[in-house]
This record gives sequence, structure tokens and C-alpha cells, in this order.
Amino acid sequence: MSTASGALPGTAPATSGGGRFVALVPLAAALAAVALAAAAGVTQRGLDAAGFGQWAYGFFADRYPLFFSAVAYGAARVALLPVAAPGWRGWLGALLGLALVLGLSLHPTYGGLVLRAGFSVGGVAFLSGQTMTVSHILGAAVAAIVLGSALAVAALVARGLPRRGTRLRALGRGALRVLTLAWALWLLASARDLGLSGFPRLPLGGQAPLALGLVLAAFLPHAALSVLAPGSAGTRRSVETTPGRR
Repeated sequence: MSTASGALPGTAPATSGGGRFVALVPLAAALAAVALAAAAGVTQRGLDAAGFGQWAYGFFADRYPLFFSAVAYGAARVALLPVAAPGWRGWLGALLGLALVLGLSLHPTYGGLVLRAGFSVGGVAFLSGQTMTVSHILGAAVAAIVLGSALAVAALVARGLPRRGTRLRALGRGALRVLTLAWALWLLASARDLGLSGFPRLPLGGQAPLALGLVLAAFLPHAALSVLAPGSAGTRRSVETTPGRR
């Protein structure tokens, strides 16, 4: 197994400029999705006319209009697994990851299980007497666990388990990833409160800079972990690495 298999999911070794570039591709994909929606003047009516009404209308589409950027981020991240894990396992992980990310995010409608699980937990917390802030945080954490599980399963299929002696460190990195993903989903869920209005009923138009800024602030911490996390420089091997072959 090559050293590339020791890189973080969706990244090449972080010591190279190419590895850092690949690690930022999911962030670029999320920003590109928002920019494309703004440039194309996407609206609910337009999506419905194109046959995507199932994902254009509903409570979650109105309340969490920027969640589609999270779908783009997650899909791009798992699609890059063959870069970090060349071979059939990398491709299998990528295909499984795409199915999980899209299924959990868009089935049966916009938001999928990701937003529904987060909203349910946050709603129950609020009804049980928690403050709105605490309820939002709990909801974002649960949504991050659901979406993060799809990313983690795909990465495990592609790369295997970390070798013994590094599993505790890998678990710590995983916890950091969940926390940064929870931050991303919390910030996207706060888009309405931070001034985003009209979309997707109306085109993004002049609100595109606000939407792009929110998406950048949301996913930059998670993307940065792929560049800065220790052990991503190709020195970590999976349990399947043959001794002496680096």
C-alpha cells in the first residue's frame, strides 16, 4: 500500500502543495454550488419546472436554504477518496459515500435524515425546557453525527482502520471533525437569523456575497483539519499496510 493511503479522507499527503489543494476542493465545491445557484438565478419555481419540486419546497427548504452547500461539500469529500486510497477500495468507498451522503441528505425530500434528526432533537430539547441556543447546538451536533457518519463509513471502507497505536489519535481527530461539522451546520441553520431572506423563493441576487461568506465561515474549520491535522503527512499507515513498504 502506498503512502497516499495514510492520508486523511479526501486528501493527499499534507506535506505537498498538491495535498493541500486537494484538501480544499470540498470547500471550493460548496462555494461553487452557492455561486452557481446565484449565477443561474435558481428559485423554487425554476427547480419545480425542471422536475426537482420534491427538493425545492417544504419546511426544511425554507428554513435551511443553504444546506445544499453541505451536500456539495460532503459529496466532494467522499468523491476524492480514490486520491487518498488508490485502488478498488478507494472507488468502493467513494461510491458508497456518495450514496450515503445523497441518501441521508436528500431522501425523502430536501434535508433528508440529517436535518430531520437534528430538528427533532433540537425541538425535543426546547420543549423539555432547554434554551433556544442549547437546542440549536444539540440539533446541529446530531445532524453533524448523521452526516459525519456517512463520511466516516466511506473513509473506513476506502482506507481501513488505523493501525494499532494510532487509533486513539484517530478517534480524537474524528471528534474534532464532528465538532467542526456541527459548527458548519449550526452556522448554515442560522442563515435566516443572520440576514439571508427570500431564497429559494426568490433568487439569491445581491445576497450572494452573504451566502458565500456564511458557507466559507461554516466549512473552513473542517477543511482546515484536512490540511493541518497531525498524522496527515503520509506517515500514518492503516492496519493493512505491509511492513517495510512505505
